[in-house]
Amino acid sequence: MKLYYSPTSPYVRKVVVVLHETGQLQDVEQETVAGTPVSPAAPLIGTAPLTKVPALERPDGPTLFDSRVICAFLDDRANAGLYPKGPRRWDVLTLEALADGILDAALLMTYESRLRPKDKQWDEWVESQWVKVERACAALNQRWMAHLSGSLDMGQVAVGCALGYLDLRHDARGWRNGNEALAAWFAEFGERPSMVATRPPS
Repeated sequence: MKLYYSPTSPYVRKVVVVLHETGQLQDVEQETVAGTPVSPAAPLIGTAPLTKVPALERPDGPTLFDSRVICAFLDDRANAGLYPKGPRRWDVLTLEALADGILDAALLMTYESRLRPKDKQWDEWVESQWVKVERACAALNQRWMAHLSGSLDMGQVAVGCALGYLDLRHDARGWRNGNEALAAWFAEFGERPSMVATRPPS
């Protein structure tokens, strides 16, 4: 299998963390591609119709895309239990969706400052994205700490990668302020070997 990859993509990081945690790293070749929403990576054209990373090319089926789909596939392939059965499954899926929502908002903020011409940037819109991030971090700190402190699942991986991306691109905004329990959890979770191995270049 081949994973189309960008070293700074937090969605790619989720997938690679799962590869580490499930012992499948050697099963997947990683091919670095470079692209943006306005200039997609050429290798993805014709392979992944949305031309977004991550995309997982398989020898026995269509290319998988969207990090949640790929992570669920890899978890199932390894029978790793990152998406548990039973009622807890819905908590894990909800937590992953919340973390991906943080990423969606934070990435839109990054695109606004890096890709949109200066005279077309909309500060109010950027701030509205950050409000989403703040609400999500507060919810994690107030509602989800018991779950985050439990046995490893995909919700934890997604949250760890989301917070790591905030540190990479929006550290000055201080997501830790008022979220001391979440910050303490991330300080420990971020030292897992899979998280250390996938830290993006600064």
